[in-house]
Amino acid sequence: MSRSLNTVAVFGLGKVGELVADLLVRAQFDVVGYDATPRDDLHFASHVVDVADATAVRKALTDVDAVVSCLPYHLNIAVAEAAYDTGTHYFDLTEDVPTTNRVVELSRQRPESAFVPQCGLAPGLIGIVGASLAQGFEQIRNIELKVGALPQNPTGLLGYAFNWSAEGVVNEYLNDCEVLRSGRRQMVPAMTEKERVFIGGIELEAALTSGGLGTMCQTYEGRVSRLDYKTLRYPGHFEQMHFLFDELNLRERREEVGRILVDAKPPVNDDIVYLHAAVEGTKAGQPFRENYVRGYLPIEIEGRTWRAISWTTAASAVSVVELVADGGLPHAGFVAQEDIRLDDLFATTSGQLFASHGKVSPA
Repeated sequence: MSRSLNTVAVFGLGKVGELVADLLVRAQFDVVGYDATPRDDLHFASHVVDVADATAVRKALTDVDAVVSCLPYHLNIAVAEAAYDTGTHYFDLTEDVPTTNRVVELSRQRPESAFVPQCGLAPGLIGIVGASLAQGFEQIRNIELKVGALPQNPTGLLGYAFNWSAEGVVNEYLNDCEVLRSGRRQMVPAMTEKERVFIGGIELEAALTSGGLGTMCQTYEGRVSRLDYKTLRYPGHFEQMHFLFDELNLRERREEVGRILVDAKPPVNDDIVYLHAAVEGTKAGQPFRENYVRGYLPIEIEGRTWRAISWTTAASAVSVVELVADGGLPHAGFVAQEDIRLDDLFATTSGQLFASHGKVSPA
């Protein structure tokens, strides 16, 4: 099948961006990378660019078909607006709601390009899983989505390691969360409605956090009674975070808190990513609950071992690029993650990584 896009620019070559570019090369795209600092250790062409330089960003997108932004969330709008101006297909990993709202607005004004934000894990893959489960139900009562990116061997009271952006983690802990309750959209405080969860015999706790649902509340409003997204942590984690933010009165000092947390709990290589999706409703006229539970460990790709959080995020994003390129998704307008079929994602070159490496009890 001929592709509608072949050349892809990747902005941000950090923990995930470099692997996004590598997986795109593996899927036979032509790739060019852009970062704030020079890189001479890559398997693809790369250049230095200052995202604050609007002219430079637009020049970088002139000769490519698509761009994947792997930048911190607050820099994505600049790339999305450049994609709008140059007629370039746009993808990102953001969980930030205002950023996504701007991307949706841009997609309406330039319907000839595809705008596909939120292509990570949450929002992203977990929403694809939940929506795909829901398609098998006659009536849907609840959709429960949970993701946890954790150390395999936790230590201390937090039981955590900052393998992902501290800025993003702090935001999801503090920003209000959109949920469906009695079929209507509501905003509720983060780190509430805690519950116990067991995966493969391991006890975890889950609490509401912001941004993980993407546009699902809009999509399912009036069709589903209850819909929410929760983050998985080891027991006791959220109690410590409440102490940090509330007892020590640090809610308004997010950047400082992020630095403290990364210093206290730096990244580890032995991580694990848990996905837990559940849908309740009726099948064949009878009440039924269907679960989708997976654990993903670090894997080797092209001779290099990648952390679980890195490869699962990158593979999800590149799978969506593949689907747009090969005609499995619309080439124009806004594409929501819940519009993507899980079987289609698993059929892509990058999506096959999930099918071959996910286990219910990886230990």
